[in-house]
Amino acid sequence: MSEDPHLWASTLYDELLELGYDRSYPTMTRQLRDRGLRPACEQCKPAKGRAVAVIEHPPGEETQWDWVELPDPPEAWGWGKTAHLLVGALSHSGRWRGVLCESEEQPFLIDGLDRVARALGGLTKEWRFDRMSTVVSPNTGKVSASFAAVAKHYGVAVRPCPPRRGNRKGVVEKANHVAAQRFWRTLPDDVTVEEAQARLDKWCSTRGDVRLRATADGRATVGTLAKAEPLAPMPGPFPAVLTLTRVVSAQALVSFRGNRYSVPPELHGATVSVSVRLGGAHLDIATEPGPGRGSPLPTVIARHTLAPAGAGATVRDHGHVTAL
Repeated sequence: MSEDPHLWASTLYDELLELGYDRSYPTMTRQLRDRGLRPACEQCKPAKGRAVAVIEHPPGEETQWDWVELPDPPEAWGWGKTAHLLVGALSHSGRWRGVLCESEEQPFLIDGLDRVARALGGLTKEWRFDRMSTVVSPNTGKVSASFAAVAKHYGVAVRPCPPRRGNRKGVVEKANHVAAQRFWRTLPDDVTVEEAQARLDKWCSTRGDVRLRATADGRATVGTLAKAEPLAPMPGPFPAVLTLTRVVSAQALVSFRGNRYSVPPELHGATVSVSVRLGGAHLDIATEPGPGRGSPLPTVIARHTLAPAGAGATVRDHGHVTAL
C-alpha cells in the first residue's frame, strides 16, 4: 500500500481470492484499517457540496456509452502510449461490458458499439453519449449525419448529455472507474489484445454480474436484473469499414485480431493497410499510397477469408507460399 496508496481494496481482494483467501471483503478491509496500511491522500478525498440527483431508469430504456483512455498498453500491441476502451452500461441493471479498440475514430466506435451491445444481450430504446465528436456536434449537440445512419440501422434514439452535466451518465462513469482500477492496473505485460479482451469479459461475468442491487422485492444480482430487461434483438452489424496500418513481417505475414494473413514475399518490411467491412467475410490488404501528386494509388494485393478473432490461425494464399 505504501508503494501504491491508490490501489483499490477490492482489486487486492480479487487477487487474494485466487490465492486461497477464505475471509470476507469486510474482514479484509477491517484488517487494513486496524494496521494502518493505507497512507492518507488529501487529494483523493471525495468532493463535497455538489448537488446530485438520483435518476430513475426504467428497464430496457437506456444504455450509457463512454471511452476510457488507458495508459501504457503492452509494447507488443503497437498501440503507442494509450489504449482505448469503449464501455457500455445498462442504466437500469448496471450490467456493463467493454471492448478494447485501437482508435476512437467513428468506424472503431461503430464496431465497439455492435460488439458491446451483443455482449449486453440486445438493444435498449436509447443510447446516451457525452458530446463526443464522432456522434454529435460538441457545439450544438445535434447528431451528425454519419452517425444518424448508424442509429437508424440499430433502431435507437441518440440522447446527448446536457452541457456541463458529467454526472448524467453516472452508471457508465462508475464502470469506467472499475475497468481502470480492477482490470487494467492488474493486467500482465505479456498478454495479447485478444487475451486481455478475454480477461475483461471473464471479469465482467464472474465479478461484475454478481454484484447485489437493491430492488422493490429485496436484493438481486446485476446479472438477474439484466436478464429481465426487455432488450430488442440485434440486427446485422452496420457496414462500416475498419482500416488499419500494419508492417509486413519477415515471413510475409500481416497480423489482424490474433491471426496472420499472407502477402507477396517481396513486400516484407513494407507498410500496408488492412480493410475489413463489419459483418463481412473477407479481409483486404492494400499497398499504401505514395507521397506527393502523381504517386501510385493504393492497390489491393491480397484478399483472404477472415479467421475467427483470436484463433491464432495463419491464412496463406497458395501463390504466396510458392513465391516465398
